[in-house]
Amino acid sequence: MQKIIAGSLLLVGFNAQSQAQQNSKDNSLELPNMVVTATRTETPKNQLATAATVYTRKDIERLQINTLPELLKGTTGIDMTQQGGYGKTTSIFMRGTNSDHVLVLIDGIKVGSASLGTTPFEFIPIDQVERVEIIRGPQSSLYGSEAIGGVIQIFTRKGSQEDKPSVTLDAGGGSYDTYRVAGTVSGKWKNNWYTLGSSGLGSHGFNSQQATPGPYGVNQPDNDGYNNAAVNARVGHRFDKNNTEVEAFFMRAQGTTNYDGNYQDRTNFIEQVAGTTASMDLMKNWRSTLRFGQSQDDGDQFAPGGSFSSQFNTARWNASWLNQFTLSDKHQLTAGSDYRLDEVTSSTIYNVDSRYDVGVFTELQSKLWDDHFVNASVRFDDNQSFGSYVTGSVGWRYNWNYGVSLLANFGNAFKAPSFNDLYYPNYGNPTLKPEESTSFETGIAGNHDWGQWEVRAYHTNIDNLITPTMDPVTYNFTAENIGKAQIQGIETEIGTQLMGWNGKLSMNLLNPQNRETNARLPRRADQTLAFDLSKTFGSFDLGANVMAQGNRFNNLQNTVEVGGYVTADLRSAYHINKNWILNAKLNNLLDKQYQLVDTYNTAGRNFFLSIHYNN
Repeated sequence: MQKIIAGSLLLVGFNAQSQAQQNSKDNSLELPNMVVTATRTETPKNQLATAATVYTRKDIERLQINTLPELLKGTTGIDMTQQGGYGKTTSIFMRGTNSDHVLVLIDGIKVGSASLGTTPFEFIPIDQVERVEIIRGPQSSLYGSEAIGGVIQIFTRKGSQEDKPSVTLDAGGGSYDTYRVAGTVSGKWKNNWYTLGSSGLGSHGFNSQQATPGPYGVNQPDNDGYNNAAVNARVGHRFDKNNTEVEAFFMRAQGTTNYDGNYQDRTNFIEQVAGTTASMDLMKNWRSTLRFGQSQDDGDQFAPGGSFSSQFNTARWNASWLNQFTLSDKHQLTAGSDYRLDEVTSSTIYNVDSRYDVGVFTELQSKLWDDHFVNASVRFDDNQSFGSYVTGSVGWRYNWNYGVSLLANFGNAFKAPSFNDLYYPNYGNPTLKPEESTSFETGIAGNHDWGQWEVRAYHTNIDNLITPTMDPVTYNFTAENIGKAQIQGIETEIGTQLMGWNGKLSMNLLNPQNRETNARLPRRADQTLAFDLSKTFGSFDLGANVMAQGNRFNNLQNTVEVGGYVTADLRSAYHINKNWILNAKLNNLLDKQYQLVDTYNTAGRNFFLSIHYNN
């Protein structure tokens, strides 16, 4: 693994040096200029100390992505595990924190399971996604609970803003009898805009889990399939007075996923988000935005024989009021409040099936001496289950004249216990406190004619981690606040161009430790490297991606090791004309047999062919 990292760094370094000598710049390497999620307002990326990665619709199509986990895999600061193929349980570990330490928003609405406390990334349809913003580091001072590792915000399709309707169509198929179809229509009429889209993804899949021995072992050597049908709609209107805009949006994904299990092996799921926003200029220097919405996470589980087993449905109601005050050309104040109500409906009876959280926050963004940028925020949350919590953060960025920036951040965050932690029968503990963290990071970044680069180092301490604890008398497990963790890491990104070849390298070095046992936190790789290379030859686009990860441990005691791996993917696209594109992708070129979770299989060598139309 060390040889791979060193070789890749030398390769990209050579590209950077050669391109500097040519003194040319490829626009495809420019970073997105504006980021919303880092401050809850539109902010230039070069004024942020916060680490941010942005994927646009253009990136999704260029990389020929079929699912959201496929897009997130290899992203700087993210480690991902998946228990099988399409539609199987996916866990995201951002900067080494737990999989429930990531806040996920869709169009500003909090999503995910209120009972589990995690988000089913595997069910969110990528064809309905316009943009993904990934903010790394603590963000509770803006968003409240769960944002210990960071925030992922998904923006659904908005489409064309032109008078002539825009139509896109996609169809494709590949290995494991996989298929994908999608279509959207969008445009505007006078002061109105609209988008309507639908998609379908399905696969017969492969056997998710190897046979496991023992009285509780699983042995179901069958293909575990998946299907997902989704729709997305958006409509908005702009009034001439006070720059007022109103918009409504809706997304729904519904389908079935099969997996291996002795008691349950199929889930019928629904993921849905609906909401509306209204914004207007109340004064010349005061813009106010109201947002209201609801997300649903519904799942019916079935036993191997097909009989009903259990149901867990959760709804999350969201309301927010955001106010932006322009104090001067160099200072902007943001103030707002959030109200969130979580509800659980289940075949399992919870003693408490709803709870609310009210948060108020403010943030100051300042520009000092022309090249220093400071962001400071503070938030107060009142949670029905555990009481109040205060979080804060501060970030500083200095943009030097020579294209080099210095960065520093400090903040604390918390994660409220889930409904299962608090109220699940014979396990939940209603006296639990929130998990809490403190983090600081420092970094240096560069933006030059030949490309961009960034290096960050961070340190996080987490206390009151909720851990299952066994009663030595009854042998029952109960949730307790006894865990402690320390996470240290280094993130590196560099992108450059040489003779028309675009190269991007990202590397993560991670040391996530249990502070009580000094064991590595489970299911985290300590080394990750991703390298993407692409070039256009006339009507052809060619690309390759290499992903390498070190080993990880599957249990708390670090006695079950899952080995590291290296995979390579190839992709190509042929532009038939200005409207039609033919795509081909070959994944896992070397047919590497590896696992991300012990006993759970990953896909072997596989291909996918598709055709894309855009008028």
